[in-house]
Amino acid sequence: MKLSVIKTGFFKLDGGAMFGVVPQQLWKKLNPPDSNNMCTWAMRCLLVESGNRKILIDTGFGSKQNEKFRKHFEPHGEDSLIGSIRDLGISPEEITDVFLTHFHFDHVGGAVKYNEKGKLVPTFPNATYWSNQAHYDWAYTPNARERASFLKENFVPLKEANQLKMIDIEEGVAFIPGFDVRFVYGHTEAMMLPQITINNKTLIYCADLFPSAGHIRLPYVMAYDMRPMNTLEEKKILSEEAIEKDYILFFEHDPINECATLKRNEKGRIVLDKTMTLAEALS
Repeated sequence: MKLSVIKTGFFKLDGGAMFGVVPQQLWKKLNPPDSNNMCTWAMRCLLVESGNRKILIDTGFGSKQNEKFRKHFEPHGEDSLIGSIRDLGISPEEITDVFLTHFHFDHVGGAVKYNEKGKLVPTFPNATYWSNQAHYDWAYTPNARERASFLKENFVPLKEANQLKMIDIEEGVAFIPGFDVRFVYGHTEAMMLPQITINNKTLIYCADLFPSAGHIRLPYVMAYDMRPMNTLEEKKILSEEAIEKDYILFFEHDPINECATLKRNEKGRIVLDKTMTLAEALS
């Protein structure tokens, strides 16, 4: 198995929304905001190569949204989804699977594109896209708080093209050997976290459970989360397991840090141990 970081650029979100009830005096040290209180975040995806499978985890913001929408989030940076994949010597046609942690636009936006005729089509024509039925139903009929994050043009065309398949919701389900799936429910319904075993190490693709290294402490829960108390419990469970089993956490949104390990400090609190690149983590 081989893992590669896929950089798709950066975007901005309100700092208060990203850190919830935590006062700005505390969180601004972790990710300094601009004059509009907006913080910069990465959209860091992952490519898993195993046998004849090339599995892309999440797809970033994409490029098909109109300028009005983009102005709210200021996507920027030189990296792009397709460019980063091509930099590895891989074409979009070679991607066999696209694993979507959830359907918020910054995770699934690149899954669909406009073709030369102006029709919405899957970006990866030969790939099977993966979600789960509970999350699809939740996103298709969204609540008022998440409606702006669930854009049907990002995921309905996948189903219409018969390229979307559903993973059964079962704790610890095995996607492929060495690639298991954890389900969490605090951020949104049935978000899926890949748990990957490689080189006798375990890596957790954290998606929006731990969006960054700045969200390790339990109270640091995004205001975007639908069930914040569930998030607290899910963070606690995974944090304790990560310390006990020396897991590597992979951050999708941290603007600087790709990975980290955890430890308990002298007060018994769960804190960062080491931050590192993916290559360093797996060496």
